[in-house]
Amino acid sequence: MHHDDHEHHDQHWLWKYVFSQDHKVIAKQFLITGMIWAILGGTLSSLFRLQLGWPESSMEWLAPFLGKWIVAGKLNPEFYLALVTMHGTIMVFFVLTAGLSGTFSNFLIPLQVGARDMASGFMNMLSYWFFFLSSIVMFASLFIETGPAAAGWTIYPPLSALPQAIPGSGAGMTLWLVSMALFIVSQLLGGVNYVTTVINMRTRGMSMSKLPLTIWAFFLTAILGILSFPVLFSAALLLIFDRSFGTSFFLSDIYIAGQALSNQGGSPVLFQHLFWFLGHPEVYIVIMPAMGMVSEVLATNARKPIFGYRAMIGSLIGISLLSFVVWAHHMFVTGMNPFLGSVFMFLTLIIAVPSGVKVFNWLATLWRGNIRFTAAMLFSIGFVSLFISGGLTGIILGNATLDIQMHNTYFVVAHFHLVMGSSAFFGLFAGVYHWFPKMFGRMMDEKLGYIHFWLTFAGVYLVFMPMHYVGIAGFPRRYYAWTGFDAFSQFADMNRFISIAAILAFFAQFVFIFNFFYSIFRGRRATQNPWNSTTLEWTTPINPGHGNWPGEIPAVYRWPYDYSKPGSDVDFIPQNVPYSKTQSSNLPYEQDAVE
Repeated sequence: MHHDDHEHHDQHWLWKYVFSQDHKVIAKQFLITGMIWAILGGTLSSLFRLQLGWPESSMEWLAPFLGKWIVAGKLNPEFYLALVTMHGTIMVFFVLTAGLSGTFSNFLIPLQVGARDMASGFMNMLSYWFFFLSSIVMFASLFIETGPAAAGWTIYPPLSALPQAIPGSGAGMTLWLVSMALFIVSQLLGGVNYVTTVINMRTRGMSMSKLPLTIWAFFLTAILGILSFPVLFSAALLLIFDRSFGTSFFLSDIYIAGQALSNQGGSPVLFQHLFWFLGHPEVYIVIMPAMGMVSEVLATNARKPIFGYRAMIGSLIGISLLSFVVWAHHMFVTGMNPFLGSVFMFLTLIIAVPSGVKVFNWLATLWRGNIRFTAAMLFSIGFVSLFISGGLTGIILGNATLDIQMHNTYFVVAHFHLVMGSSAFFGLFAGVYHWFPKMFGRMMDEKLGYIHFWLTFAGVYLVFMPMHYVGIAGFPRRYYAWTGFDAFSQFADMNRFISIAAILAFFAQFVFIFNFFYSIFRGRRATQNPWNSTTLEWTTPINPGHGNWPGEIPAVYRWPYDYSKPGSDVDFIPQNVPYSKTQSSNLPYEQDAVE
């Protein structure tokens, strides 16, 4: 297909930068929107860490910002629940789902499979603007008279199903549900697009067995989203019916202030099944793009082929399949049949196997590699560390007997913040540092990257390691204040320590934000292939226009990890170099392909 670039030069800026259909611009929109949400989500967590670290201190100094939520110098307990709810919602959905997957699936899929753009540019644009609309609704809910949603990020009924239950069950909850419905539409539009692009738009020679692991990860993540998000959509819809139209899907035998409600026959546990049927695939929707990018960054910077390419694909597929049959491990405490619990426990422990395969393969890729410690490489190694630390506690919590004891403690909070929250953030940072030159044509500052890495890496462990300890001791989660319990007063120092570490780790992120925006305008200019990488995105011009390649799209002849190949003059051979040009390093079957 011949492609002329000149017709795009006279585009109005509104169509070029705002309502753009170019996947690279849409990726940047997702990234910067996700960064704004991350700052907000981090701010909320800093507020409730202040409350947990210094529960007796006056918060009057926050009154100019929080207004009526500071009562007589204390944080309103209702608002504390809202902070926890909104922090979880923002981080899981708006930052780690839209910000991570939305950015890199959009940016890398066309570039790495060799396509001019996504299958449907218009759908891609709609995907971002639905996310934007969803963001506006969620942001607006923060300023409502009765406060934002306050039923936890999992919005379990009956708290979320009865507008009169607590202030945070009112209009804020309704807006939460509307925002989530819009968000799901955005995810489905994006997901269908990603899957179609990978299946239909690969360049000549790019078979599925020559795809970089990033693309396999984005492809399977999109399939997970398409299959699981509609279930949350249905749960949200039924919850709206229960709240506003008098139905009883999730309500039965409810008394408020001694008055019996007319709702009969619903089940709040049904909602949990629907929620977690999305909620568990969701954690893999968050982590799998990070896994794919980390695989790519590790291989590139260890100057070695990724260890066990096919096993890596197999483990991604295994994780994807198993992620749909483990959801009830979030529900061991609902009084479920112990036999059913044992089935979910068995499946949950099995999912550790493909995750373990990935960890061993990452470590084997690093083993005796000629490692370059770029900022992206440090974050990738940090990702592997956090994934191991958080994954080990997952095996503990996968046991129903142990989980029933730990479920409502800080042990669970520590587990998922390490394995899903912090790991995914490290994958996101690795991706930004690594592909920044392709996004903006400039390099991020490596020294600031190192500072950002070490502060964040230390901060994350200092926050979440002590949490495991207080969790095992029975310290409960979602409590506004624990000072009323003699048993927990001994943890005052530990809570203060966690709070200080959390707030410092949050402020360390501003090093990254400064580095990011400064480098867009003032960073050192990038070369075409700054990391000496083998994949197709580095064959495009330094600042690719709409359509990515000015002339023909390059054909692909080899797999994406030909690093340090014995017999080769150079330590990397790009995917678009035919075997006929590399006679000295060809393996026997590759030589056969030449002849």
